[in-house]
Amino acid sequence: MSGGRGRRFGVAALARFLVAPDAGEELSPAFASNSAAGIVPRADATVGPLILDLASSDAGECERWRNTLLVELPLLPCVTIAIEGDPEDDSARALALACDVVVAEETALEPLLSGFADTPIAALAFVQLLRSAATTGVHAGLVAESFVYSTLQAGSEFRAWLDLRRRRKKKPYREDGPACRMERDRDRLEIVLTRPRKHNAFSRAMRDGLAEALQVALADPSIEQVWLHGEGDSFCSGGDLDEFGSFPDPALAHVIRMTRSPALLISRLAGRICTEVQGACIGAGAELPAFTDRVVATEDAFFQLPEVALGLVPGAGGTVSLPRRIGRQRTAWLGLSGARIDAQTALEWGLVDEVRLGQH
Repeated sequence: MSGGRGRRFGVAALARFLVAPDAGEELSPAFASNSAAGIVPRADATVGPLILDLASSDAGECERWRNTLLVELPLLPCVTIAIEGDPEDDSARALALACDVVVAEETALEPLLSGFADTPIAALAFVQLLRSAATTGVHAGLVAESFVYSTLQAGSEFRAWLDLRRRRKKKPYREDGPACRMERDRDRLEIVLTRPRKHNAFSRAMRDGLAEALQVALADPSIEQVWLHGEGDSFCSGGDLDEFGSFPDPALAHVIRMTRSPALLISRLAGRICTEVQGACIGAGAELPAFTDRVVATEDAFFQLPEVALGLVPGAGGTVSLPRRIGRQRTAWLGLSGARIDAQTALEWGLVDEVRLGQH
């Protein structure tokens, strides 16, 4: 398989291909583009992921090339997808785990590939963050994520999405009040996201209000329980798209994100913070609850990471929080596919801890 849908290898074929010192260049989106400044595109470069077909590779191949590929796969400058092989073969399982995503069968490839066909650079940046997440602490992981987010904000993929959005007519939205409020009841602090008309889209004002409320909880040890809620039909529908691309300095935006980071503050409240979610839990609406000790969802809750298709990566801590709950490969699948999962799937995966009967 070649072109926009990637390049397929069996185990032995991949090992032989990677012998060439410049093999990575054939797989990198940088060398497949005519727009990369200062880089001469390669005619043999592939746009799309590397697909490792373990289903067509025998046990002997997997065993022979296992150690070589376990070193090489995490270093490749492309998304790596494994088609699952023999579940009884230890070497095949190890190689599958070394890839960014695993699919059980051929038919699962197309929905996954469609999610990032137009944004291979953002997809690569996303999986590179996830590859390092296992050995990175919370603060370092958030710093890395924010740096990558700012870098992609200046990239061609995000600009293309932004240009398309700006050509669409938008209805003006007027704020009715603060984007976040606090309610104190003895040792319990309720923090409520209050933009229900926009499904609690995560605006700069909401980020700042949430950070302030979390700082109150951190500063007051008499607050033993913190509960995070969203007013209305949705917990949080993700970043406010009306604000995307409106901050002129991506470098300063990184500094602000790390200075007022709800994700970092929530992580520092470990042991006393929980979340109740309903309806749309998109982007930040999935990423921030994953940092909390307990997540309770209603039956109508659904979860989605759409950022890669916009030319970005999750920017509210998702590359740090989600792998700790559901693992690197499921996080990668969510982000690369852009697909939604329902509350029951989220419970089975560990993204939520309880599903309550009935809708919000």
